[in-house]
Amino acid sequence: MKRLHLFLIKAFISSFIATFFIAIFLLLMQFLWKYIDDLVGKGLEFTQITELIFYASARFVPVALPIAMLLSSVMVFGKLGENYELAAIKASGISLIRILFPLTIFVVIISYSSFLFSNYVMPIANLKNGSMIYDIQKKKPALNIKEGIFYKDIEGFSIKITKKDADGKTLNNIIIYDHTANNGNDKVIIAESGIMQLTKDEQFLELILYNGHSYIDIAKNNRKAKKPYRTTHFKEDLIRFNLSSFSTMNNSEDLYKGHYAMLSNKQLAIAIDSLNLKFKDRKETFATNIIDKYNTKSEIDSLVVFDDLSLVKQKQQFDIAINKLRTIKSIVKSNKDDLEYRKIIITKHEIEWHRKISLAVACILLFLVGSSMGAIVRKGGFGLPVLISVFFFIIYHVLSMIGEKSAKDLSMQAYEGIWLANIVFLPIALFLVYKAKNDSQLFDFSSVFKRISSLTK
Repeated sequence: MKRLHLFLIKAFISSFIATFFIAIFLLLMQFLWKYIDDLVGKGLEFTQITELIFYASARFVPVALPIAMLLSSVMVFGKLGENYELAAIKASGISLIRILFPLTIFVVIISYSSFLFSNYVMPIANLKNGSMIYDIQKKKPALNIKEGIFYKDIEGFSIKITKKDADGKTLNNIIIYDHTANNGNDKVIIAESGIMQLTKDEQFLELILYNGHSYIDIAKNNRKAKKPYRTTHFKEDLIRFNLSSFSTMNNSEDLYKGHYAMLSNKQLAIAIDSLNLKFKDRKETFATNIIDKYNTKSEIDSLVVFDDLSLVKQKQQFDIAINKLRTIKSIVKSNKDDLEYRKIIITKHEIEWHRKISLAVACILLFLVGSSMGAIVRKGGFGLPVLISVFFFIIYHVLSMIGEKSAKDLSMQAYEGIWLANIVFLPIALFLVYKAKNDSQLFDFSSVFKRISSLTK
């Protein structure tokens, strides 16, 4: 029996590792496709790209584990059924439940590891990944002046060149518009040629210009000037551009430290309690202020003598009442929006708290679904098992997205939305295990057909 268990565990682990890294790769490709516009042309170093991919891959581990569980279990048990090994094991008196027992223990360990990873490693990975993406998005593109196109990424300047030599440094027919004075094109520099080079600290770009002249629009600054332009000729000139906006990415981790995706479940529970207290205080304060401000005794007493007032004063009272009602309506709407926003923030924290646990439980459920389907269809390899896995995972993913969106819309509780997919898949998993245990077809309509034929006779 131990040999059988070892055989099953070895077969499952090898398939699980392969499918896990495939799932990570596919999720990573989706991530890179989403942020490709932010990454291209930023002059990122290889170490920065590697670090970004590493943290992004770590974020996908809890999602990739259920996918790997589903696919590997379908493949392993499908192959056992295809080779009649599963039938031989059952013929020897070993039930499917007994066969699944050692693998279930292994899956439970992986599931618990998934929760620990989500709770302790994921917040760090989310923090590092989120801050790096923010820094990359804020970082300006790498310095790349092209021929015939105005280059405007250096703040306050527009540079155009006609030709760049093969060395990448020598430029010809240079036009530079200086906008640093915020007066439009009040200063223009034109040169026949020039050499472009970076300082040693790479903080400044130096342009050594040859045989040129500059035009300065004096009329914009001094209307009494007799000559609207001042022209200066030079044989050699040096211009320095500050490249601080092109420098290495800043560390913006402090911006994300309080985000719910960067917290463990213990920290989330504390944050949820704090937010709930603030929500309750805000609600009570709003109710108290409305009652104190717009339900005074003097206003009630004024209604008693309303009939004694003249028509003009009655109209004034009506106008005052209407304006107060409009003010109350505006205040109520504003406070309602504020309370709804606070509730959404609380819900997002609760969603993150439940997500860590639900993804861990999903590993067990999808393993039961996959192993049962593999035993029923009896097909191994990457053909039919992949189709089955994709079908079930799409259903699971759609249910998860519907539940999460409904929870964020406050149309259902956070735990209901996040656990919706698991609740739906629990009876499916038990049904499939029952079918695989009894070696019955997935949908057997023979008894229905027999009853129909007996009724027609």
